[in-house]
Amino acid sequence: MPVRGIRGATTVAKNDESAIYGATLELLQAIAKLNGVRAEDVGYIWFTVTEDLNASFPADAARAGLGWSGALPMCIRVLLAWNTPKTQADVRHAFLHGARVLRPAWAIDLPGDAPLGVR
Repeated sequence: MPVRGIRGATTVAKNDESAIYGATLELLQAIAKLNGVRAEDVGYIWFTVTEDLNASFPADAARAGLGWSGALPMCIRVLLAWNTPKTQADVRHAFLHGARVLRPAWAIDLPGDAPLGVR
């Protein structure tokens, strides 16, 4: 299935957690309604904000508003867009430490890590 990008943007009246949350949720709901997007079909959402918005992170609204609650705490996620001749099958993903539970097939065991499933 091809991947398609849907662009969107909005503004808020003030740098406030509830304003950022509400505006983000409103934007995502509009995009979903206009295009028939279902949460289970979303591969990722890439957020950026201007430097004057630092009271909240828009992804918080996406997780709650689209049904992705209970995110792994203290987790840093990355998506690197890479220009390469390698095929997708040759790409190696890296899920480290506690984040190994998110994608066990892509888990990288480092010295000191407990076996998966053991805390």
